[in-house]
Amino acid sequence: MNIHENNHKAEAPHSRSIPFTASDLPIDEQGRIYHLQITPEQLAPDILIVGDPGRAEMIGSTFLHDIEVEHEHRGLVTVTGISEVTGKLATLISPLRTTVTTSGMGTPSLEIVLQELVALNEIEFKTRNPKADYPRLQIIRVGTSGGLQASTQLGTSIITTYSIGLDNTGLFYDVPHPDEISKRLEQEIAQLLKDLMPTDSRFYGKLFPYVSRANPIIVNALMEASEILGVTSKVGLTISGSGFFASQGRDVTRVKPVIPDLDQVLADYKPKLGGQLIENMEMESSFLSHFMGGLGYWSGAICITIANRRQDTFYTQYQQAAEDTIRVALLALATVRSRFPDAKRGE
Repeated sequence: MNIHENNHKAEAPHSRSIPFTASDLPIDEQGRIYHLQITPEQLAPDILIVGDPGRAEMIGSTFLHDIEVEHEHRGLVTVTGISEVTGKLATLISPLRTTVTTSGMGTPSLEIVLQELVALNEIEFKTRNPKADYPRLQIIRVGTSGGLQASTQLGTSIITTYSIGLDNTGLFYDVPHPDEISKRLEQEIAQLLKDLMPTDSRFYGKLFPYVSRANPIIVNALMEASEILGVTSKVGLTISGSGFFASQGRDVTRVKPVIPDLDQVLADYKPKLGGQLIENMEMESSFLSHFMGGLGYWSGAICITIANRRQDTFYTQYQQAAEDTIRVALLALATVRSRFPDAKRGE
């Protein structure tokens, strides 16, 4: 698949300017992208993305060596170095040059970071022209989430197969459905949300979920790495909310949510996917797989459940589980890269 095949409609009202303009692609006097403040040479094609800048720093200091860059700007931490994963039953995977970076909280912040990662990979900064070829990016989100199923124990890592975006960031990117399953899920959940809203609500019929699919190769690698490392995990669907409170079913203020008990309703929904359920809620995976999949890149997500919404419990001591999940993601990246060596991509 050519990376530009998704530009399937004429651009309006103006075709994009090439070379890319300074206002469309801000680059500072040191040749660094505007928000992340790193150069193309400082980005590895294998990437972990986390929400917490502190977690990015921890991954850099704990899991990477031969650090090339460690930089923070606007709360976005980026570290590039070499990762090697061993432990328990795992065999050594060849050292992998890896970047860990911060997404911030929510898809609006993630959109900025992903766009800059793609620009760093695909654009020649000196000329502002697209590169003739570039490596395949592989990105795994490692995060925390709320579990929706009563049977899911705190600390379980959820490996996302499909993400249901209740944010609207993905609606600005015209990516086709990755498969018929995502199309069906999108239609069913849209109708479910509409049925739950009061007809006299100002926003009746105005919530439009979009469904994206994690790359199946990444999903399988995460499952395999979890088994090798002895990390408890489940596969399932993930809800990405536009925020932490009402869009995830939390009702703690005097302004009432449009859909009461949204988390319970989605937990009860049956996707008809071989027994998979909607397992967790977080705020980023929907746009990650939507945008990166639209570009032909490979991405996935693995998130620890630190709260159980059915049992109203919270996991305060989740640091070890977080480290275990990071090892799983690093092993998965290395496994996929070793089995599917880089293929240059371009027009």
